[in-house]
Amino acid sequence: MSRSTNPHLMNKTAQIKKNHQFIKFRKLVIVSILIGFLSAFLGISLKKITEYYEEIFFHEVSVNPIFYIIFPVFGLSVIYFLRQYLFKKKENKGIKEVFESTKSASKNLPSYKIPSHFINGLLTVIFGGSTGIEVSTVVATATIGSVAQQKENVFRQYKTELICAGVAAGVTALFSSPIAGILFALEVISRKVTRAFIISNVIAVSIAYGLLSILKEEPLFTVSITTWHLKAIPYFILLGILAGMNSVYLTKCVLFFKSQFGKIDTHYYKIILGSTVLSISLFVFPQLYGEGYHAIKGIFANSSEIPLTVTLAFTFIGILLLKPIVTSITLASGGDGGVFAPSLFIGAFLGLLLASILNTFFHVNVIPVNFMIIGMAAVLSASIHAPFTAIFLVCGLTNDYTLFLPILVVCLISKYTAKMIYPYTVYSYSPSLVK
Repeated sequence: MSRSTNPHLMNKTAQIKKNHQFIKFRKLVIVSILIGFLSAFLGISLKKITEYYEEIFFHEVSVNPIFYIIFPVFGLSVIYFLRQYLFKKKENKGIKEVFESTKSASKNLPSYKIPSHFINGLLTVIFGGSTGIEVSTVVATATIGSVAQQKENVFRQYKTELICAGVAAGVTALFSSPIAGILFALEVISRKVTRAFIISNVIAVSIAYGLLSILKEEPLFTVSITTWHLKAIPYFILLGILAGMNSVYLTKCVLFFKSQFGKIDTHYYKIILGSTVLSISLFVFPQLYGEGYHAIKGIFANSSEIPLTVTLAFTFIGILLLKPIVTSITLASGGDGGVFAPSLFIGAFLGLLLASILNTFFHVNVIPVNFMIIGMAAVLSASIHAPFTAIFLVCGLTNDYTLFLPILVVCLISKYTAKMIYPYTVYSYSPSLVK
């Protein structure tokens, strides 16, 4: 009998393979637990510290308007000097670097991106930069996954999966929604499902959600949603179309201002120009300060009591027109962040404006809170082309799934409306794609 057909030898080989697979699986589980914990801890810490200091600084500008001038220029200047001298002028492309890392076997996310994005994201928001900490969290937690996969050869084949595990845990920590965490990692980063993806991401978000439960984290928005009516469906569809259009406006603004500011050679001119625009905008519309969640909470609390006057209508329209510009200039002048929080902000104000117009002029008696929540999901869906992430993320923010069906429909409408008008997001756009 030849050696190759020896049953004993074949069984032994099979057993060795089985043991090797078991060891790989065990190591994958352990590293996923570690990534989940570290990413969740980072996300929760950044969220808590940002909320704490943003509230203090926003109170200061409310009392002393001179800080509307001081805070933006100070924040952007500190970020610039940190990048120049602490982080040695190293590149900072945000979430695009995550995409580049997952597509390349040799390109990894360097460990300095963890403190870099944590600190810069924090400084941007607390000093009034009109963006959010979500993208800072995504890049920092993706780096945790990237560093982990470099530590042992067996993990090299799971590079994308471990990066996604970090991202999923970070998003879970920010929005209290494990499903949104996994869906964001799938829809935006990985775009493919493997067995290792399921194992690593489910474990990571479970650890993140467990940590949230231990810390008794409350949903970001406390909202009472009672019901929704079939008669509102045509208006929901209109909201979806408007959300898609607004998201394209946001995307175009970000790309345009980044391009224009890129032509300015002296970085401090960018800071002066950016902080000047930011200061004036914040003075006129304080709702634009930071990530704007304070303003969303305010209109949630009073949405049913706000009568639509001409002044209020122009205020809402001004906010909707100016928010994408101020967000874009914050990013173009050196701030750290992305379009997550701005999309939620725009969606809430767009939903309230539409509901107020419908109730005031057409007497249809729609529920403003419903339009605000659906608007938040719709603009986010269209801005990042990830409708299912948007659905579960917004439902997680409110800890309520009453509006799941209309949110699903409107998110799909807004995404495809946006794609028809402009096929790219701020994450997928590259000058080489457009001739």
